[in-house]
Amino acid sequence: MESTWRVPVACCRPRVLVLHAVFWGLVALRVFGAALLAEDKTAVVKAVIAPCWLLEEFVVTAECSQCSAFQTTRLACGHTGYVERVNCTKSNRDEYKSCRSAVMEEHLFWKFEAAVLALMALSAVIVVTRQRWLDRLASEKVRRQIESI
Repeated sequence: MESTWRVPVACCRPRVLVLHAVFWGLVALRVFGAALLAEDKTAVVKAVIAPCWLLEEFVVTAECSQCSAFQTTRLACGHTGYVERVNCTKSNRDEYKSCRSAVMEEHLFWKFEAAVLALMALSAVIVVTRQRWLDRLASEKVRRQIESI
């Protein structure tokens, strides 16, 4: 079967192709250049501001617990809402580290299970409805064929 869609001849002219190559080259340079510049800046910032537990060994001094209203202003509480206190062995500094609580993980698991069950029920309803609709169309077609005899 032959397609009726054709590529316009104007798109294949050398001048248009060169313009497209220059445009997309500039776009790629802008995107990748910005990414490289951002990567360099974050590497310098990370070296200066990196918490001690990323760079050295640590001991957990307070178990993972939910952040209080006062602690929510800390950066560590922003990720998961749970925080644990750690003591870095080399620098002997106490810092807070974001952590994942077993209670939170269980809650997320049951939310996921509920979403999967809801999606399964919705899919089953759609399948049954479509099957009934196709059966009705087939029986109407058979009825029309019998009536035409």
